[in-house]
Amino acid sequence: MSVLTIPSRFNGPAGVGNGGYVCGRIAAYVDGPATVTLRRPPPLDTPMEVERAGDGSVRVRHGGTLFGEAAPSPAGPLEIPATVSLADADAAARGARYFTDPVFPDCFVCGMNRRPGDGLRIFPGPVAGLALWAAPWTPDRSVADADSRVRAEVVWAALDCPSGIAAAEAAGLGGEAGWDTAILLGRMTATILASRPAVGDQCRVIAWPHQRDGRKLTAGSALLGPAGEVLAVAGAVWLTVPRPGPKPDPAAAAAVAAPAAAVAAPAAGGAR
Repeated sequence: MSVLTIPSRFNGPAGVGNGGYVCGRIAAYVDGPATVTLRRPPPLDTPMEVERAGDGSVRVRHGGTLFGEAAPSPAGPLEIPATVSLADADAAARGARYFTDPVFPDCFVCGMNRRPGDGLRIFPGPVAGLALWAAPWTPDRSVADADSRVRAEVVWAALDCPSGIAAAEAAGLGGEAGWDTAILLGRMTATILASRPAVGDQCRVIAWPHQRDGRKLTAGSALLGPAGEVLAVAGAVWLTVPRPGPKPDPAAAAAVAAPAAAVAAPAAGGAR
């Protein structure tokens, strides 16, 4: 049986793994495009058992608790509504309301407290005249493999937070009342369409909201290469939860378990 451990560098909320990164690690056990569902907050620095099934699906457990599962995705990738130039992404960066009061300031992907070379520092904002959020991203060597290409699980991570920020802001979260509500990733489907970016490539990440259904928000995202080529796309389902306090909040953590029931439908765009 394989063992999966999420190093502490790759956190999202305090004390648990970044959802996109964890999904990418679990997806690596599935042949081809995969849909990953998170059932509990994925722990850090904790060996989890990976169980493979005959139908190509996998389940990840620790101590009898199911944390995530993945299955092959037969459908094609999401359609991208528009693309943006690097200049547009630069202009939009940091423009999201979220960054005035970030819920997860230490997140590996979107945490403003993370230093260059430690976090990805992807800070999207709305693009003028489009229902898109965008940010530039230049990957560094710390997230690359031996061939100097960004590791697949980091591509998943880069596609994660931008879609959540787009979905939350389009749903009106973070308005005058502030960020009293957080969102956490429940399900993600990603497809890598071309060669993963190389270290130093001037990429951009775009995201667009789909809809809100109660506590469930859906959105899409894409990674664009230096010439504007689409390298990867993803669809995600996010769940609203109470904003956690300054210290880890057991009640908020328990709320993350809601994906087991709330993510009953596939991510927007269908299970790909």
